[in-house]
Amino acid sequence: MPLKINNQLTPEKLRRKIERAFELSAEKIWSLEKSWKSSKGTPVFTVKGRYTTRGWTEWTQGFQFGSALLQFDATGEKKFLELGRRKTVEFMAPHVSHIGVHDHGFNNISTYGTLLRLMREGKIPSNEYEKAFYEVALKVSGAVQAARWTRIADGGGYIYSFNGPHSLFIDTMRSLRSLAVAHQLGHVLMGERDERISLLDRLIQHAHTTAAYSIYYGKGRDAYDVPGRTAHESIFNVNDGSYRCPNSQQGYSSFSTWTRGLAWAICGFAEELEFLGSLAKIPLTPAVSPKGGEGGREGDGKKEVIAMLLKAAGATADFYLQNCCADGVPMWDTGAPNLHGLGDYLERASNPFNESEPVDSSAAAIAAQGLWRLGNFLGAAADAKRYCQAALTIANTLLSEPYISADARHQGLLLHSVYHRPNGWDYIAHGQKVPNGESSMWGDYHLRELALMLLREARGEKYLTFF
Repeated sequence: MPLKINNQLTPEKLRRKIERAFELSAEKIWSLEKSWKSSKGTPVFTVKGRYTTRGWTEWTQGFQFGSALLQFDATGEKKFLELGRRKTVEFMAPHVSHIGVHDHGFNNISTYGTLLRLMREGKIPSNEYEKAFYEVALKVSGAVQAARWTRIADGGGYIYSFNGPHSLFIDTMRSLRSLAVAHQLGHVLMGERDERISLLDRLIQHAHTTAAYSIYYGKGRDAYDVPGRTAHESIFNVNDGSYRCPNSQQGYSSFSTWTRGLAWAICGFAEELEFLGSLAKIPLTPAVSPKGGEGGREGDGKKEVIAMLLKAAGATADFYLQNCCADGVPMWDTGAPNLHGLGDYLERASNPFNESEPVDSSAAAIAAQGLWRLGNFLGAAADAKRYCQAALTIANTLLSEPYISADARHQGLLLHSVYHRPNGWDYIAHGQKVPNGESSMWGDYHLRELALMLLREARGEKYLTFF
């Protein structure tokens, strides 16, 4: 296994590094807040250490304000709570009703969802009207997300990406959080003729479609089918609902694995395992089993759903561990064209300053959280400790130089993140051959979320979930 797992690490042993990360994080959040003008749009990634925007879709603003809320959770500093709360009220409403994206779980769970969680946990004072405000936002967000629906030939369906009804993105596995929270709040999507559409059923259908078509299991679907290979995009014929082919928007090819997409899969499947595992019963609809009852009126499909999610989560997690560098940071794509110039790169610690291909630290931060959650869900099962120790090993790498950003002049927290290599959007510094030294909103946010999860563990606090 390329990742050299450190079995001696614990959250307690990482606590000083985590606390240092939040000390650095505080400076970064205020630096961005002081310099950013909302008229410029949403900050996406850094160029020469300063956050810039990149118009594609507005999917990172929730990470910007959500980071302040995570900072408050970790440190108790009320100025970060007030910043995150004020900015959520001021800027996030358009994201709640945004019908054009698949990103509701990123934007709205990171803001409204975190505020509701903090209130439920007693970390902020309880206020019925404020609580109702967060709940309405989350209900609407989950329903709007679920309405982006394409039916497919096998009777299931999926939430389609901003590319259109033919397009299933792997990223959306983590955006399913919006449906989960809205369902938990008792909400449904209302359709034509007042049809009540279950958000739980759509969540399960989307997860099932993703597991079936976007994840590979070594069954010979194509010439490059290896267990855990993950397609960034899966294409369907919207006329008859048939699956057509894999595709990639941000990866190198349809037949390699873009590692941030792989990380979204690991984290998304593991998180939904935790959510669905917490339910007493899951209605046995055709989305769960073709032999099940109709409309959720009979049977319990929990066993089938958990088995489906575990298969996908395990395949993607194992693929990641086999295809990251020895310290847990992956290259940006497993099939990137110049990897041959790095020799046996998987057997060594990652080198973000190499001359062949960039690493993607943001993929590592997302994957580490998924690995920890998967290991936690498995409990006493054989692979549980391996996944948890792998997560701690990756966290240890990201919380250390050269990945943690200690330079107060740099607005990013996690260095060496990559956005869109094929489009050439990532800054390449003078004297360098590949992008490095820069940060992204999602990378910084997910490092904070990973650090908070482990910090709460070290403190003996409540396990961190979105629900």
